[in-house]
Amino acid sequence: MKEESTHQPAGVKIGSAAVPRSAELTRREFLGSVTMASAALASGAAFGALQPDGDTAIPGKVRLESFDFAGVKLRPGRWQKQYADARDFYLSLSNDDILHGFRAAAGLPAPGKPLGGWASKNSYETFGQWLMAMARASRANDDQALRDKAALLLTEWGKTIENTDIRPYAFEKMVGGLVDMHQYATHPEALGLLEKITDHAIATLNRARLPAQNLTIKMTQGDPLEWYTLAENLYRAYQITGQQKYREFAEVWLYPQYWEKFLASANPTDVRGFHAYSHLNTFSSAAMAYAVSGDPKYLRIIRHGYDFFQNVQCYATGGYGPAEKLMPDDGALGDSLEVRIDNFETPCGAWAGFKLSQYLMRFTGEARYGDWIETLLYNGIGAALPITTGGRNFYYSSYALGSALKAYDQSTFTCCSGTYFQNVAEYQNLIYLRDADGLYVNLYLPSEVVWQVAGAAVKLVLETRYPESELVSLKLELDGSAQFPLKFRVPQWAGDVTAKLNGADQPMAAQPGMWAVIERTWQDGDVVEIRIPLKLRRVPVDREHPDRVAIMHGPVVLAQEAVHDPLPAIPKRNEALNQYFKPVDDQAGVFLAQDDLPARGAFRPFYTFGEGERYHIYFDPKLRRQLW
Repeated sequence: MKEESTHQPAGVKIGSAAVPRSAELTRREFLGSVTMASAALASGAAFGALQPDGDTAIPGKVRLESFDFAGVKLRPGRWQKQYADARDFYLSLSNDDILHGFRAAAGLPAPGKPLGGWASKNSYETFGQWLMAMARASRANDDQALRDKAALLLTEWGKTIENTDIRPYAFEKMVGGLVDMHQYATHPEALGLLEKITDHAIATLNRARLPAQNLTIKMTQGDPLEWYTLAENLYRAYQITGQQKYREFAEVWLYPQYWEKFLASANPTDVRGFHAYSHLNTFSSAAMAYAVSGDPKYLRIIRHGYDFFQNVQCYATGGYGPAEKLMPDDGALGDSLEVRIDNFETPCGAWAGFKLSQYLMRFTGEARYGDWIETLLYNGIGAALPITTGGRNFYYSSYALGSALKAYDQSTFTCCSGTYFQNVAEYQNLIYLRDADGLYVNLYLPSEVVWQVAGAAVKLVLETRYPESELVSLKLELDGSAQFPLKFRVPQWAGDVTAKLNGADQPMAAQPGMWAVIERTWQDGDVVEIRIPLKLRRVPVDREHPDRVAIMHGPVVLAQEAVHDPLPAIPKRNEALNQYFKPVDDQAGVFLAQDDLPARGAFRPFYTFGEGERYHIYFDPKLRRQLW
C-alpha cells in the first residue's frame, strides 16, 4: 500500500509533545519508516452527509450468522497446516522483541531488540492486527498458549499507552485488536484501554479528511492516512459497549465522497487511481453503518461495491489493484499484465474481500457472495508464501505476461504480515453459517462443526480433497434425531451439482450461485455426498482482451510451469478445452496439453507454487513470442 511523494507529518502522543519532522517518502516508506512519527492532529467538525439515522434507527437485518470462532474446527489438510504454521511463527516470536519499542519510548526497561523492517521503531503498525488474530484463533481452537501470549502483550503494552502514537492507520487496527481481546479473549483490561486510547483520538485526530482519490496526492502536515477505514471497528466498539461516543466518533469518518458513487451504480466512472485495498476496505465501514443504523442506502452501496470489483477490477484469482490502484473499465486491467509485476496486494487485499463478502452473506443470505471468499482463499491468501524467519512476508502476487514468480517483500513485518495472520485465523469463521432453522456450508474445507438444534447437540464432519476432487462428504453425528434444513453453496461456475443421501440419489434444486437444500429429519450416521463437477474454463482478464485468458479448474487458477515453450494453442471453447487438456494420473489437479511436448510445463494449482518457481497464469497468443 503506497502513496507517492508524501510528506512525513508531525507526531502526537498520549501525554507527550510532538516532535515535528518533514521529509518526502513513499507511503510504504512512511508506514514502515523507522521514525514512525505520528500525525499532527487538529480538531474539526464532523462531516454530516450519509449519516446514520440516529438512536431510533432499526439496526440492519442479519439473515445469517457465522459461528463467531466457536464450534468449528479445521481438520488435517493444506489449509489447517497453513494456519498452524502461522500460529507457530507468531507464538514463537519474542514478546520482548514485540514490546521493545513501546517500552523504550515509555522509558521502561526494554529487553529484547527491535523486530526490524516496518517494526524497526515499534510494532504499532501491525500490533492490533496480531492481537485480533491471536484473540480469534485462541477462541476458535481453545488455544490457551496463544491466549496467554496475547494477554501478556496487551497488558505490557497498556503500561506504555501514555506514549502511544495516535495515527489513524494504526489506531484503526488497535481498536479492532482491543475489541477482539475483550470479545474473544475476555481480557479484563481491554475495554479500559480501548476507552483511553479512543478518548485521546476523539480529542486530537484531524477531521480534515482530505480527498483520497489519487495516489500521487501530497500529504499535508497532519493529514491522517486512510481515515475512511476508521468507522468499522469504532462501530464494533459501540456494539459491544453500548457507549454512544464510539458510534458518534465512527460517524465522523463516514465517506460519502466515495460511497455515494455506488448508490445508483455498480460501475462509477470516476474512481481511477483510488488506492485499491483501502477503497475496498472502506466498504466494511459502510457495512457496519448499515448494521448499526439500518439505513438501506448502505446496503445498496456495498452491494454495488461488491459487483464493481467483480465486474471491473478482479483478475481470475480474485485479486485486484495493479500498482495498488483501481482501474478504469477500458481494458486497463488487461493492459496491466504487460507492464506490472505488483498485480495484487495479496494478504491485505484478501482480508478486505473476505470481510465485505461475509458482511453481504450475513445481511442478504445470498450464496453468491461466497464465491469471492472461495476464490480468494485458493488463489489469493492460500497461494501466498508463508510468514517466515525474521518477519519475511509475502506482499504482491504477480500475474505478468511472459512469466512471473513468487517472492518475499524486500521489507519485513509489513502490513501484510498482520493481515496474513488475520486471514488464516479467519478460515474457521468462513466455512459455515447458520440461521434459526438450519446450517449453511459455504466453503468445502476439511472441518467439523458442532451446534444446537432444539437443545440437542449436532455435529457435522466435512471430509474432502476438494478442489482437487469433486466429492465432498458430510456426515452427521447426533443423539436421536433432529429436523433441520442442510444447505450448501453451489458455486456460480458449477453445473450439474448432485447429491446422494446414504448412497441414494437425492432430488434437489442446485442452481449456480444459490443454496442447494436438503431438509429432513436427520439420524445419527446420515451421510450426504455432494459431487461438484470440476471443469476447465477460460477466464478473460476483461472485455477488451477476450483472448488474454487464465485457465481455471473449478475454483482454482492453474499456472503453467515456466519452461522454454510456455503456451499450447489453447482452444477458444470450454468444451474443447476439457478435451485438449488431460489430467496427470498421479497428480490431483495437474494437467498437460493433449499434444504437449515433454519440455513444456504442466498446469497445476497456483497455490502449489513456492518461492522462486516461475509460472505463467495469463496467456495471449498475440503476444506470446515477443514477450517470451
